[in-house]
Amino acid sequence: METLTLKSLQFRGYHGYYPEEREDGNDFEVDLVFSANLRPAGDSDDLRDTVDYQEVLQTVESVMTGPSVKLIETLAKKIGDQLFGHFNQVQELEVSVRKLHPPLDVETAYSEITMQWPQ
Repeated sequence: METLTLKSLQFRGYHGYYPEEREDGNDFEVDLVFSANLRPAGDSDDLRDTVDYQEVLQTVESVMTGPSVKLIETLAKKIGDQLFGHFNQVQELEVSVRKLHPPLDVETAYSEITMQWPQ
């Protein structure tokens, strides 16, 4: 089984527990780690035999720029459920969502949730 990683996909989103987060927005990053049999793609050089980055981006972007949610856990679960259900060759998936500069009383680089499929 091989690993395909997409790191630090960047989005502006209007998600957060506090109303001002949903109004003002924040910057988010998403990391994805796919575990799948990708050797056939190495042999065929055919996009149909691997995970298409553009399809992945469309899915993640629809969640991140879609309706506001309160928790980054909700974002990670929505992304993971959609991606894991879409790509049949993927046996495992790890999704991390980072909220940059969360609203805390001290300087904080980010808060992050990581979820894995299958569970």
